[in-house]
Amino acid sequence: MAYRNFEEYNIELTQEVKERYAGIINELGEDPFREGLVKTPERAAKAMMFLTQGYHQNAEEILRGAMFKEDYDDMVIVKDIELYSLCEHHMLPFFGKAHVAYIPNGQIVGLSKIPRIVDVFARRLQVQERLTHDILECLNNTLQPQGVAVVIEASHMCMMMRGVQKQNSVTTTSGFRGQFEKIETRNEFLKLISSDLS
Repeated sequence: MAYRNFEEYNIELTQEVKERYAGIINELGEDPFREGLVKTPERAAKAMMFLTQGYHQNAEEILRGAMFKEDYDDMVIVKDIELYSLCEHHMLPFFGKAHVAYIPNGQIVGLSKIPRIVDVFARRLQVQERLTHDILECLNNTLQPQGVAVVIEASHMCMMMRGVQKQNSVTTTSGFRGQFEKIETRNEFLKLISSDLS
C-alpha cells in the first residue's frame, strides 16, 4: 500500500498495532471492551510508536545539520544524558544515563545534538551493548573527531521485575575510539565523569 506521507503511514500503522494489542489483551483472558481497557489498545499502540520512533530518524543527518568549523581540540563532554529504551529480548524498559565525549578535529557539533542522537538510538528495540556501539560509531563516522568515548549506566526491568529480580543491579557499558584508546586520555574522561559513576 502506498502512503502519501509519514503521518498517513503512522496513522495506518498505529491502527494495525492497536488491533494487535486488543488481540493480546483478549488472549490474556481479559475483555478488551470493558470500561477500563476499551482505550488501552490505542494508548498502547501510540506509546509503542513513540518508544520506537528512532527507526524513522537519521542520527547522522541530525549531526550534520549542526556541525561548525572551529579550532578547538580539547575534550568535549556531555554527561548525565537521560535515556529510556526497550530491551529487545522482553520488550521491557531499561533506563539510565549516558556520558558522551569527543575531541574535535576541526569541527564541533551543537551540544543539544548529542542527547538527540542518544534518543534516536534509544528509541528502538535495543540491547545496551549495541546502543553504546551505535552512539559511538555515529559520532565517530559523522564528526570524524580525534576520538570518541561513550559510557552508559542502565537499570533493566527484565532483570528487576522478572527473571533474577535484582532491583539494585546496574549495567555499565563503554566504548572508545581514537585518542580515547590511549590510557591517559581515557583516564581523564573517566575521572571527569567519576562523580556520576557508582
